[in-house]
Amino acid sequence: MKVLLLTGLGALFFSYYWDDNFDPGGLDYLVLNHLGATPAGTRSRSVQATRWLLQVNFLSYVQLTSLALPSLTDSKGSLVVVSSLLGHVPTSFSSPYSAAKFALDGFFGSLRRELDVQDVNVAITMCVLGLRDRASTAEGVRGVTRAKAAPGPKAALAVIRGGATRAPGVFYPWRFHLLCLLRGWLPHPRAWFIRQELNVTAAEAA
Repeated sequence: MKVLLLTGLGALFFSYYWDDNFDPGGLDYLVLNHLGATPAGTRSRSVQATRWLLQVNFLSYVQLTSLALPSLTDSKGSLVVVSSLLGHVPTSFSSPYSAAKFALDGFFGSLRRELDVQDVNVAITMCVLGLRDRASTAEGVRGVTRAKAAPGPKAALAVIRGGATRAPGVFYPWRFHLLCLLRGWLPHPRAWFIRQELNVTAAEAA
């Protein structure tokens, strides 16, 4: 079994410098888990920040998928796309990051339909994760959110399990599935709920 896991800025550099020479022959799994982030707050709403986040969190996913898809088609393999709750349920003070993650949902949702109608047996697992307890993430939202971070190893296990079983979706923690379902049904309680998770004064100052 051949698995390619691309994470962090290394994935971005990979997509740039190995584009012409990359041969993923015999690939069974492609796990896309890139992260480009800016601190939460009103100052992050700039064209430069949005362009950077779209490049790392969306366009690099598209580029690497296009390179790997022929090999995954031959092996009847799987794409595992790590996204965020903010790609399904927008919240305050995260507009550039949320835009990039929403783009992932649109692109890979459409790709799944295309592969289905063409009878291409490549599974796409979309992983909707929340705040994880890693140092870089905690620093970016320090003082802004009151949400409790989830253990990183447990989130990783959920991603692995979802990819191995070719599940269409993974939600960790599980309650995020409910939040995604309720998004269009109860917009005002959702806004109230999100307000409880934020330190608005700190976010406006960030």
